[in-house]
Amino acid sequence: MANTKGIILAGGKGTRLYPLTSTFSKQLQPIYDKPMIYYPLSTLMLAGIRDVLIISTPEDVPNFEKLLGSGEQWGINISYIVQQFPGGLPQAFILGEEFIENQQVCLILGDNLFYGKLDFLRNGLKNNDGGTIFAYQVDNPNSYGVVEFDKNHSVISIEEKPDLPKSNYAIPGLYIFDNNVSAISKELKPSKRGEIEITDLHKAYLNQEKLRVEMIGRGVAWLDTGTPEAMLEASNFIHLIEKRQGTKISCPEEIALQQHFISMEKYLEIVNNLPNCDYKNYCLKIVKEYQ
Repeated sequence: MANTKGIILAGGKGTRLYPLTSTFSKQLQPIYDKPMIYYPLSTLMLAGIRDVLIISTPEDVPNFEKLLGSGEQWGINISYIVQQFPGGLPQAFILGEEFIENQQVCLILGDNLFYGKLDFLRNGLKNNDGGTIFAYQVDNPNSYGVVEFDKNHSVISIEEKPDLPKSNYAIPGLYIFDNNVSAISKELKPSKRGEIEITDLHKAYLNQEKLRVEMIGRGVAWLDTGTPEAMLEASNFIHLIEKRQGTKISCPEEIALQQHFISMEKYLEIVNNLPNCDYKNYCLKIVKEYQ
């Protein structure tokens, strides 16, 4: 959406992935044939978001800059901010306050992968009036933040990893907030673990009766790739679909062309400068589809 900013939170220490993360960020690790961060970035691009802020550690921001650059090659604008220490998810809105300005913002966690039609996200961006969260049905809701809502999709309650969940709907790492989010985040008090919590931010909007939920239907896969097992499962999932369909998932060059962020001339210039590899061959192969 033209009036929406996007933030990818790609910080943290990735301790669950040690020793993989002893040298560089988990969001730079491969999910099958692409770096993990390509997937959340592609989600934002497919939703029409062209201004993206990446927040990461002092050690990893230079690596993301080397990988993604300014985004100009894909017709988008990518900027970067260093997160000196993990302070909780709402810290992203405090660090990104100047970036957000007076527009709504969509935050996606750097290890969350979505596959399928993104109508739920486009609807959320179009209808947001305060805060919007998403609901995804899972069989182990006590491992996640859980949302309870009524038939009108009004949020009744939110609980973090409850022993007795009030619903089977988990809240993925994808959120939309209006331009008041930075000010509200500054008012939050740290929890016992010393961080400000996303659940408290949700509850602040809920108390204002400005939090709504958007359902993610059965046709969408949501994968949280924060553990070695989850990364392997996600890689196998991507490999299976790409092999079956002969298409690539989360290819920024193709998405930029598809979304009309860049011209065919620009696309060919970018692709011809890629090193000789299967990725380049795919990008050249699909040219006829977009002419």
